[in-house]
Amino acid sequence: MIFLKTEDEIELLRQSNLLVGKTLAEIAKIIKPGVTTKELDKVAEEFIRDNGAVPTFKGFPNPNGNPFPASVCTSVNEQVVHGIPGEVVLKDGDIVSVDCGTYMNGFCGDSAYTFCVGEVDEEVRRLLKVTKEALYIGIENAVQGKRLGDIGYAIQQHCEANNYGVVREFVGHGIGKEMHEDPQVPNYGKRGYGSLLKNGLCIAIEPMITLGDRHVVMERDGWTVRTKDRKCAAHFEHTIAVRAGKADILSSFQFIEEVLGEQAI
Repeated sequence: MIFLKTEDEIELLRQSNLLVGKTLAEIAKIIKPGVTTKELDKVAEEFIRDNGAVPTFKGFPNPNGNPFPASVCTSVNEQVVHGIPGEVVLKDGDIVSVDCGTYMNGFCGDSAYTFCVGEVDEEVRRLLKVTKEALYIGIENAVQGKRLGDIGYAIQQHCEANNYGVVREFVGHGIGKEMHEDPQVPNYGKRGYGSLLKNGLCIAIEPMITLGDRHVVMERDGWTVRTKDRKCAAHFEHTIAVRAGKADILSSFQFIEEVLGEQAI
């Protein structure tokens, strides 16, 4: 069942999503070599709760019913998504995708940003740049009258033209009162296929793109997804509302990029 949102509901979604952007900016302030992913999680959870919200990821069950133990996902280097924060120490040259969700005033926020740790190899920085570009190219196609396949097609074409892999097993999603609602939003597809995009549809678009082969495997923890060939992966995500003419981006990278300055991707 696809739920279209009212204007009031979209504004509540925007509040939750802007808080995600501000939370990721708090994380941006402390990301450097020597910091553990557990420290990133602690900063995020405190900031979310201090702002009257709840971290949606904490306790969220996987298909086996095992609850996610943290407030953000921290996926380092070859980890694509759903990495569990812990004692992993970030090193110079690492990249880390931080995916964050909030629940406030009855609605969810969801956004992700892949950060560079210190001096990152130019080949990997380019992967991040193209993945972020693909996110915005996908968003350009998230307008009333187009179809879901148009979003996936645009993302896939941009990434594969740059010889990157497009992960198939994990996709974007509808969002609202629940973090994961219909429809699924793949990062691949055919133009003109899939559900018709209507005004008020709110979705999270999140390209997950690999430096090498697109194939992924699940780690033994039942959460962490990594590339099969162990090459790096990048992940950027925005929550948007479909509109006529131009999508309304409800989340924001502005707060993050104000912190990162010239180091932003």
